[in-house]
Amino acid sequence: MPEESDNKAKLSDKEERFCYEYLIDLNATQAAIRSGYSKRTARTIASENLTKLDIQQRISEMRANLEQTSGISSLKVILEHKKIAFSDAGQLREGWMTLKDFEQLTDEQKACIQEVKTKQSKRITDEGDIVIDEWVSLKLYNKQASLDSISNILGFNAPFKTDNKIEMQVKPMTKAEARAILKELEDE
Repeated sequence: MPEESDNKAKLSDKEERFCYEYLIDLNATQAAIRSGYSKRTARTIASENLTKLDIQQRISEMRANLEQTSGISSLKVILEHKKIAFSDAGQLREGWMTLKDFEQLTDEQKACIQEVKTKQSKRITDEGDIVIDEWVSLKLYNKQASLDSISNILGFNAPFKTDNKIEMQVKPMTKAEARAILKELEDE
């Protein structure tokens, strides 16, 4: 780790920013412009920067550690999937037919909503009044996909290796569950 901080110290603030910006889209000229170099000289500066050993090393370090660079970690991904996987449509409703006001929802509840649709229809009552009915429907993200992703990230579904043998993780079952399965097999 000290090697990285030594390399950072060799770069100016603009050069450090250039490295970060370059990794966004791998466009050196645009990275130079976003880093504060003039548009007129950006192409030349970008080319020069990419030939500098310190900048090449820093870009390599940043690329090797995209988790740090992007600010995205396995934990963040799991926490986002957790919101979806353990969400409950009941948390979004006042009752069976009425949705809560959007402002009443927590950020976690809002994060589970994939799509909001509204629909209007006009009708004329027996008295001749025009009434506009409105419906709002919500579509939540796929809970099962998030549960599967969490299981994969945490390795719940992965085989594990002991003494050069691959063993599968098996969910323990009670004797009653085992007897029920055996009975089902006998009845077939």
